[in-house]
Amino acid sequence: MPRIQALLLAASALAMTGVPATAQAQPAADPQFETFAPKGAPIDHTIDYSIWDEAMKNLVVSMGPSLRETAGSPPQSFGTRRQYGHTSRYRLEGSRIMFSFLDADIRASFGEYRRDLESVADKVDIQSLSRNEQLAYWINLHNVAMIEQIADAWPVRQPREIEIGGVPLDEARFITVEGIAMSPRDIREKIVFANWSDPKVIYGFWRGEIGGPSIQREAFNADNVARLLDRGARDFVNSLRGTQKSGSTLEVSELYREAAPFFFDNFEADLRAHIATYADEDTAALLAGTTRLEASVSEPDIADLAGGVREPSYQNIQGADGNQASFRIPQSMQRLLAQREEKFQRIIREGRTGTVTFSNIDLPGDPEGDGEVE
Repeated sequence: MPRIQALLLAASALAMTGVPATAQAQPAADPQFETFAPKGAPIDHTIDYSIWDEAMKNLVVSMGPSLRETAGSPPQSFGTRRQYGHTSRYRLEGSRIMFSFLDADIRASFGEYRRDLESVADKVDIQSLSRNEQLAYWINLHNVAMIEQIADAWPVRQPREIEIGGVPLDEARFITVEGIAMSPRDIREKIVFANWSDPKVIYGFWRGEIGGPSIQREAFNADNVARLLDRGARDFVNSLRGTQKSGSTLEVSELYREAAPFFFDNFEADLRAHIATYADEDTAALLAGTTRLEASVSEPDIADLAGGVREPSYQNIQGADGNQASFRIPQSMQRLLAQREEKFQRIIREGRTGTVTFSNIDLPGDPEGDGEVE
């Protein structure tokens, strides 16, 4: 795992159909996963994620906040009729993993780190940690496992195409904690969704798809988990991936339909209230200007820089000073990064910067335990 930092430093420079509004039936509890329910009187232990934190800083490229504008169709690659790179209308939103820069050693290190996280539960009673510490553990384990498997399968256009032993990635039980085999979906639904009541936990889990919540450029831990989930919620809710308007209909991500049995009993009313919690001015106008809701927005394309393909043509990339960098990238990636830079320059021109976040600061009058994710 330590090799990730050294090997990625150069690459880092690139840087519902509607659901009825009636109550949703929550899936029946799986007895074997009840052992992971948080216990009372937490022990004062923490888990060190510094290795993963450093990896995320070098591995993840943020595309910046959504401007609520569809990215136009990119030009065809020079000299070919084939379209390389991303064509998604959401390609300038969210964040990207630099899968195309990962060598065999880095890919192997992801599996090693996932197994390290699994083994933590053999040394520490995960269920007896603080709720935030437990939540950070499950989110990190989920995301490490997803990155590991997608990196091994890359190049691939859509993560949902990946299978492990003939089972779709999200359903494959290749993760083992305390002797219990589990899938990424099991972690989300049978452990976290089943034991945490705040729907913002949805935004911690990275699916590998452009259409899902962004992966953060830092590891989750007990101190930052509430802040990072709030950041992820604001990013997603106020993006085209999360909410759109079509006539009088508020179109939302299909992921909300998946989470409905756990967090949105009265789907439309509860989800509207949840969205309003994180809505900026533009999204609030969408809420006010629509009379019905439909979970129909999705984008399964991979959330990487290369669009899940190896492009045969490359070109040099220039730094901000106009000098040539010492490495070459595919033409389609160069175009995407150029569009990203144009977007950031527009954000600066239009004064859309200046967000200040306070975290882990006790203020007079704050309730005890403020910042814990329920």
